[in-house]
Amino acid sequence: MPLAVIAEAVGTPAYVYSTVSMVGQARRLKAALEPLGDSLIAFAVKANPNAAVLATLAAEGLGADVVSGGEYERARRAGIPADRILFSGVGKTEAEMRLAIEGGLFQLNLESVQEAEMLSGVAQSMGRSVDAAFRINPDVAAGSHAKISTGAAHNKFGLPIVDAPAAYERAGALPGLNLRGVAVHIGSQLTSLAPLESAFERIGGLIAELRAAGHALETADLGGGLGIAYDPSEPLPPGIGEYGAMVRRVAGGWGTRLIFEPGRLIVGAAGILLTRVIRVKPGPACPFVVVDAGMNDLMRPTLYDAWHGIDAVAPRGGRMIADVVGPLCETGDSFAFSRSIDRVRAGDLMAIRTCGAYAATMANFYNSRTLAPEVLVDGSQWAVVRERQSIDALIREERKAPWLRGG
Repeated sequence: MPLAVIAEAVGTPAYVYSTVSMVGQARRLKAALEPLGDSLIAFAVKANPNAAVLATLAAEGLGADVVSGGEYERARRAGIPADRILFSGVGKTEAEMRLAIEGGLFQLNLESVQEAEMLSGVAQSMGRSVDAAFRINPDVAAGSHAKISTGAAHNKFGLPIVDAPAAYERAGALPGLNLRGVAVHIGSQLTSLAPLESAFERIGGLIAELRAAGHALETADLGGGLGIAYDPSEPLPPGIGEYGAMVRRVAGGWGTRLIFEPGRLIVGAAGILLTRVIRVKPGPACPFVVVDAGMNDLMRPTLYDAWHGIDAVAPRGGRMIADVVGPLCETGDSFAFSRSIDRVRAGDLMAIRTCGAYAATMANFYNSRTLAPEVLVDGSQWAVVRERQSIDALIREERKAPWLRGG
């Protein structure tokens, strides 16, 4: 599907997603995990919560891993069955617990004994029982960016593994809870299997210890986190097949139903941010290529110094060294520095690659810029799956205080 056609119809900047890419990744992961039996693959909604993306993955049999009431609602409205939804997250409220229990879910992943006590109280007040697991912090460094590492002892996530036996003993006696599993997730964009294998081995040892103490464990949630290729100069992350083989080797004999929470792995490479060059401005060392996408559209380079490929949609021939920057009033509004790119000029379309995950979902309104549209492509057909927001719609949500209304 020519990107120029989409740009002409919806303008720029705009996110564009490939159905073929995300479905292909989902099927490859299902095939790699098939020997493990009836595994549950629950897509991490935080990676890309667009309703069309979720519906596409639901059609492939994927469930959802949600971390808020809003994500739960999105998953259900996209057609994901309640019995394929995990509810994770550090700060679940009573209202969110009620929402999930009322609507149904596969399992709620607990972060502390205090949360287990809250869930017990909510479940009792509703006359219900809820399946739950403790998320365990195995104190394994993920080796990824510090802001997306979640399994080290100093991270806020999960229950320290040394405290797990006492926590299961306490929570196992609480009414309204069926404490049936363990969960672990050590971080995102992991480029080595070693941290994952180390974490899984510790979880396997914990499962054996808990069973010996009389706890019947039926599920083991191994999280997500397997990385994808962003920068071609970096070593390729492990493939899905390698990951599946490692999981089979380490966890295949646990006698539990295994659960997985992939996000970036499924949709990361399926998206681009389509943008247009506003102008090429001379700079002291190299020119600035100023594009109409900004850090409000794509935060990853600003937040994580993340690398994204940037290409001309219709290359004119030749290369140039340039800083690729956005139009916002922040020095951090930059996508690449001293990067070799296709030679471009004002009006040219460019594609910022690998923007299917943690991109549109993190967009914001800085500089009163409205949210870019999202487009889904499937073969020769395409559709706008989120309209471009208007400035009128943005301002309409605001109200003047009564004493500012004049008169």
